[in-house]
Amino acid sequence: RHTIKKDNATYFLTLTTVGWVDIFTRKNHSELILSCLRYHIKQRELNVYAYCIMSNHIHIIVNCDPPNKLSDIIRDFKRYTSKALIQAIKNKPESRREWMLDHFMNIAKEHSKTQHFKVWKDGNHAIELYSEKFTWEKINYIHQNPIKAGYVVQPEHWIYSSASNYMQMDSILKEVVRLKPMLRSIK
Repeated sequence: RHTIKKDNATYFLTLTTVGWVDIFTRKNHSELILSCLRYHIKQRELNVYAYCIMSNHIHIIVNCDPPNKLSDIIRDFKRYTSKALIQAIKNKPESRREWMLDHFMNIAKEHSKTQHFKVWKDGNHAIELYSEKFTWEKINYIHQNPIKAGYVVQPEHWIYSSASNYMQMDSILKEVVRLKPMLRSIK
């Protein structure tokens, strides 16, 4: 139902860990996500307009330049980060190592497509952005997420969010494209 249907459109996506596992409470796991986003921005012409990495899910507003296909980029992003996160859990300090690996392995056994571990839920809850007003609603939703979770009192204080980009402050992901250029691509 909520899938990427038009590879040249702009989408609000939510990528969620299986079982809502709080994997992104670790800095190295969030940094891995940012590194992968940077790669896709530079190498696959992914345009990131807003994002927020929460403890167990990621909200992101994206599109891509042709001939790239957004559905392929997101598939590859999830595939790569899944493997990289498992390696990080195995090789870096992680107090929940055994529990997480067992959980991701047991979930993988239930899905025929997955070989050893499954980190991400299937799908992306893709919602196509169709107007400037709707787009701003989604950007505000993304930036308010850490406040609603009780992590910060101001959206720009959440380091793993594009809120600081929109406030024209230093940002951990400088490659975020602010809203104005994206609106040209929304019909």
